[in-house]
Amino acid sequence: MADPKPRVKVPKTASKGDVITIKTLISHKMETGLRKGKDGKPIPRKIINTFTCEFNGQQVFSTNLEPAVSANPYLEFSVKVEESGTFKFTWIEDDGATYSKEQEITVN
Repeated sequence: MADPKPRVKVPKTASKGDVITIKTLISHKMETGLRKGKDGKPIPRKIINTFTCEFNGQQVFSTNLEPAVSANPYLEFSVKVEESGTFKFTWIEDDGATYSKEQEITVN
């Protein structure tokens, strides 16, 4: 599988005080560590274990993911916006690899 590819969907604009829905998806195999390879040896665990979302530098959502989460984890959550700014999304793997994506929103 190619490097994990994060994707996010954030409205381009919103009114002050609106509660918006954010959708995220990252292409990732999410290897649980419970399967065995062709050689009979366990395939090492490699999952996205942490996801965070910041808005203008302040954390607005976070979650810990466990091995039971399917490949290509999809998350959907809501955030109330009071000002224009930038959302920063971060996914962290077991080995410390980090994947990030940013998306701006204009609040009227």
